[in-house]
Amino acid sequence: MSTPPLPLAPFLLQAHQLCGGPADAAVIQDLSHGWPAGLHGVCGDEGSGKTSLLRLLAGDLPARRGLVSTPPGLVFWADFKGSEHDPTRVDDCWVQLQSRFPAWDHELLQDLLQALDMERHRTKPLYMLSTGSRRKVMLIAALTSGATVTLIDQPFASLDQVSVRVIKSFLREAAQAKDRAWLLADYEMAADLPVASVLELP
Repeated sequence: MSTPPLPLAPFLLQAHQLCGGPADAAVIQDLSHGWPAGLHGVCGDEGSGKTSLLRLLAGDLPARRGLVSTPPGLVFWADFKGSEHDPTRVDDCWVQLQSRFPAWDHELLQDLLQALDMERHRTKPLYMLSTGSRRKVMLIAALTSGATVTLIDQPFASLDQVSVRVIKSFLREAAQAKDRAWLLADYEMAADLPVASVLELP
């Protein structure tokens, strides 16, 4: 008699007693939390550690203690705000990221270029863009990456209302996915997004 197969483990991104932060500020202290597939929020005031947590989950910031467990697949995190990215052309930002994410959705990229009015900016270096357009470069990469886990810091900051509606429409659809997780960090979650959970940082 054959042994029945074990049930598949649930999709879960987990932090286990995670501790860390930039420089000497360990703003995340002994955090243990899990995120299943779907759309989730990470909220808190300025300095509460929202960005640090996303960076820790992505491996962009080394943890001082604890660990992060990720489901099979890749984790997307990108931040183009720093001045070191100023000379980089918009198209080149996406080309660099495409090489890391084999499920990159080229068709969706073209759709978002039109919907977010970014076609005319493709050949410009980032320093020539407004704050909102620069954020769109990151958002387009996040939405098209095809990553299993996508981490987005302040998705709606500095965006025009048309772009906010486009991003929210995408996220509402993404919230239904059973094999991907989306974590949005912001001061508070938009009431019209179907978030499965909100982690409030002190």
